Amino acid sequence: MKSDLDRLMKEHDIDVLLVNGPAQHNPAMVYITGGGHITNADVIKKRGQGAVLFHGPMERDEAVKTGLKTISYSKYPIQQLFKETHNNHVDAIALRYQKMFTDLGISSGRVAIYGNNEIGAMYSVFTRLQQRMPGLQFQGFIQDEILLTAMMTKDADEIEHIRQMGKVTVSVVARTADYLTGFKAEKETLVHPDGSPLTIGEVKNKINLWLAEAGVENPEGTIFAIGSDAGVPHSTGTASDPMRLGQTIVYDIFPCEAQGGYFYDFTRTWCLGYAPDAELRLYEQVKSVYDAIASELKVNAPFGQYQTRTCELFEAQGHPTLLHTPTTEVGYVHSIGHGVGLNIHEKPWASAANVSSSDILAPGAVFTLEPGLYYPDKGMGVRIEDTWQVTPDGKFEMLADYPKDLILPVKSK
Repeated sequence: MKSDLDRLMKEHDIDVLLVNGPAQHNPAMVYITGGGHITNADVIKKRGQGAVLFHGPMERDEAVKTGLKTISYSKYPIQQLFKETHNNHVDAIALRYQKMFTDLGISSGRVAIYGNNEIGAMYSVFTRLQQRMPGLQFQGFIQDEILLTAMMTKDADEIEHIRQMGKVTVSVVARTADYLTGFKAEKETLVHPDGSPLTIGEVKNKINLWLAEAGVENPEGTIFAIGSDAGVPHSTGTASDPMRLGQTIVYDIFPCEAQGGYFYDFTRTWCLGYAPDAELRLYEQVKSVYDAIASELKVNAPFGQYQTRTCELFEAQGHPTLLHTPTTEVGYVHSIGHGVGLNIHEKPWASAANVSSSDILAPGAVFTLEPGLYYPDKGMGVRIEDTWQVTPDGKFEMLADYPKDLILPVKSK
């Protein structure tokens, strides 16, 4: 939680946090400011002190809404900065940062940089700022143990935001199921009244419409993939593919609040009309692993241990997994889950590539469970996913429930 930031900064020897960019679709800035219509800003937080928001003068009212101490960029007139730097744009912005840091009494220490701005421009600016302020050491992270660790445990308000996104998500999933089952089938394919096939692209257009009508955004797109595409975990589906009966459809939907707020993550696998024996068997195997892992969850347990356990369960069923076949592209090829919040993927991590000692199922953590099996050469794939929270009293709660039925009934023409 935000209250952990100073402790985490101290533990990782960071004196200052610097977050830059807009307050929309920029998780670090949204987390610190609460979001809002701020197109570009900087937040500087010195350890042990409150954060200060530097903002454009046209957005002063939006800046005030954050509740942070605010300072307008108008305090540092850009024409004066250009004059002092002989019209060098990079040096002018670096000089503004120098003045901002100096005004906050910061001239030395380790500065952790976060945010969402064009990397080339910011690299040039911070390189020049380093020359101007040699007492500062700028630090970025591949594995962030400060801000992402604070963000990992959510307070009640954050949980409620995610819960509401869950309600929207499953309502759209229900509309999708109703839409599909409203079609009749001809020659093993859902068809329009004129006999033309219903396609993946048409279904996804409806999904996008329903999400927009609900007032949420879909910045990462939606996975709606059938047959062999369902056998590739992140295939988003081929728009021209017809909706065929008896083939697995992986429907992975992960929208967020407007302006880049909290996400939800959810997957169901469907077969239209009926499920052949092979598809049914694969689904039942994934469902059995989902149920087993859900029943074994323990508060404060390392999330990574459930990845190992998932691999063991799938290997006992005869499938290759990353545990003993790390380069496999069939069978079980991803992690059992990940954290969800202002990022669609965040701590706690379960994947061996990311996991650290801080990746635990602590009270306040929100995470997915998403076992899956994938065989594109056999024309099928299965994934089941729900988003869970660890409650303050150490219990596990699914934030939005929805049936896990494999087969959607279809009318005959």
